[in-house]
Amino acid sequence: MVEAVSGDDRDESNMELNKEDPGCLPDTEEVVVVPSKPDPGTQSQAWKWSVVLLCFYGFMVQLKPGEPFITPYLLSPEKNFTESQVTNEISPVLPYSYMVALVPIFLLTDYLRYKPVLILQSMSYVSIWLILLLGKTLLEMQLMEFFYGITMAARVAYSSYIFSLVPASLYQRVAGYSRSSVLLGVFTSSVMGQLCYSLGNVSYTTLSAVSLGFVIVALLQSTCLPWPKRSMFFNKECREEHQKLGQVKLGSPSGGTRSTAFMEMLKELKNVPRVPSLRLWSIWWVLNSAGYYLVVFYVHILWNKKTENNKVYNGGVEAASNLLGAIMSFAAGYVKIRWNVWSELVIGVITATMGALLIVMVSTTNIWVCYLSYILFRGFYQFLVPIAIFQIASFLTKELCALVFGINTFLSTILKSTITLIVADKRGLALPVDSQFLVYFFYFALLTLSYLVASVFVITRHFRHQRQSGGPLPEAMPTELCPMAREPQEPEAVPNGSGVKA
Repeated sequence: MVEAVSGDDRDESNMELNKEDPGCLPDTEEVVVVPSKPDPGTQSQAWKWSVVLLCFYGFMVQLKPGEPFITPYLLSPEKNFTESQVTNEISPVLPYSYMVALVPIFLLTDYLRYKPVLILQSMSYVSIWLILLLGKTLLEMQLMEFFYGITMAARVAYSSYIFSLVPASLYQRVAGYSRSSVLLGVFTSSVMGQLCYSLGNVSYTTLSAVSLGFVIVALLQSTCLPWPKRSMFFNKECREEHQKLGQVKLGSPSGGTRSTAFMEMLKELKNVPRVPSLRLWSIWWVLNSAGYYLVVFYVHILWNKKTENNKVYNGGVEAASNLLGAIMSFAAGYVKIRWNVWSELVIGVITATMGALLIVMVSTTNIWVCYLSYILFRGFYQFLVPIAIFQIASFLTKELCALVFGINTFLSTILKSTITLIVADKRGLALPVDSQFLVYFFYFALLTLSYLVASVFVITRHFRHQRQSGGPLPEAMPTELCPMAREPQEPEAVPNGSGVKA
């Protein structure tokens, strides 16, 4: 259901990544056009205040204590929708809306320079909570889901906005700030909602009204954000400055039109599938994230069927799952193995574990076992996210990296929408939530089998090559998810393209 989505800002919004810090939020490569006689003190204060304002916005826009309780609210006597309506008619609108909005917002974010898209996101959040409070019909709830899709697509604006405000030397630091503010907002919101509901006996309507108040504040704040002076794909002056500094690694220099650089990157995309790591982790991003978000969208409906005596702990579970996700993402940065050999095996084992947790969620009658399985399910997925980000971004220029993540996310969204149409939508099979989770289990089982078969092939080929080369096997050279994992010199380009690094 929609309320579970906000905890994964760092999953579905990771389309543009700072490849020097894979655990951080997405990044777009920018160049600071320095004045001829800058005032260091004034310049420093300016970017600091801009970052503070943006991070505070990122915190405030996540303060929606009623979000973990939207599904119980819709199914409660206050709204009185049936489980079938919520499962097969309301929830499916979200992936459709997200799919339709993703590409236009991705391009407009850069062209309009971020701020207008953040304002649109805030206005959509306000619309969501107004509709939830005042709406009574099925069509109105579907419209609410439509606006949720817009907010999800607009997260790319926040992810990349902050990098347009600071010099490139500060990218890694401010990425940590922006991510921390979002995580803190999500965690605070979930805990606040659970405490209000469990200890204060606050109604779902009141929680929704409080959420509306917070997002109105975020909307007002978004209008006060500084207006960036540069963008990535459609800013000719900045790109020319980039080329003077030798920081653009596209196949050929950009021409005199705004769209030339973007078209050059589109040409570079044909080289991406030629690199095994890019191919594997892009496939993982598309296939596994689709399955993951289908579970996140519908798990609250599953919980509602297993909850007894109206004791709802959705907020606490979301807080715990986000906290574990953050810990797992952080821990992934310190894993040191030979990813070119063991990637398929690691992905296969974790995908198998996630599938096992799904079957536990469906089969158990104990709501606490279901809660725990969900928390672990999200934690395992979040462990692989920064690894995927690093493995993809390490082979790409930052401009092409943003485009590849955008395309991967769009393909994943198409897959989510297709599965939703077949499995959940009223126009398809319209399966109940239990049956849907069984379908998702078989989906993860099929992925597991594919990854493990691929791992046998890759590992066998690796050791056979070592034996044929003669002499003992070389010592393992594990790589860590950190900037030092790559040499500073320019890597050799893939044939027919320089935006993809070999």
